[in-house]
Amino acid sequence: MKHLYIVFLVVMVCVMQSCIPNKKLVYLQNQEAALDSTLILTEAQKPYRVQINDILNIVVKVMDQNNVQIFNPAGERQLNANGEERAFFDGFTVDLHGNIRIPVLGEINVLGYTTEEIEELLEKKLLEEEFKETANIFVSVKLTGLRYTVNGEVGSTGTHTLYQPRVNVFEALANAGDITVTGNREDVLIIRQYPNGQQIHHLNLLDVNVMKSPYYYIQMNDIIYVKPLKQKSWGTGTTGLQTLGTIITALSLVTTTLLLIDRL
Repeated sequence: MKHLYIVFLVVMVCVMQSCIPNKKLVYLQNQEAALDSTLILTEAQKPYRVQINDILNIVVKVMDQNNVQIFNPAGERQLNANGEERAFFDGFTVDLHGNIRIPVLGEINVLGYTTEEIEELLEKKLLEEEFKETANIFVSVKLTGLRYTVNGEVGSTGTHTLYQPRVNVFEALANAGDITVTGNREDVLIIRQYPNGQQIHHLNLLDVNVMKSPYYYIQMNDIIYVKPLKQKSWGTGTTGLQTLGTIITALSLVTTTLLLIDRL
């Protein structure tokens, strides 16, 4: 009887240690106070600044559009190309020196500029060199989709592109199939590109205060890495029932082996 009690105790300890508790799976838990509709969360997001290899979509509009066809190469698009391919052929790629090459205007350095600053820069140059103020010139500059990569414990790893101005980390992960049950939601890594290299930032998606983080919204060329929980490396299961089944199977195998040895 004593031996059965010890075996039962060992099984229960293994089950409790191996299964993943619910608190490790629920996003946006408020760990300090009860979350209600009056809770105000502030966003700390800095404007994105253009980097090397970014592709910009630039559109110039004036009163007479025939005068700006050279800046808007819509006629050169390949009809069978998808959105990313059209962006590659029609967009303006930032070279290794931080320049883009625009017809008539030549090379313009845009490294470290925001899209709004590039719009103002181009409008100023076009007014100085090509048009008069009566042309009512309008310049629109956008990134050709927000491209990012997701690796680790998610439903679908790989590089994804979303065509919207802002994407938070939850939207990015949802587009990649969300974090699996064995993914570590408490320490999601954001590997971000900067002019002087890469930096790693940590996000705790279980804490509601993640929405205040300056890394809550992803940026172009971000890499999101979701680490596995230690329960995955144990391989005993992700729920208590799965773990119990694994342990029972292992104990049955050991018991059968011992019985066979005793009979020899």
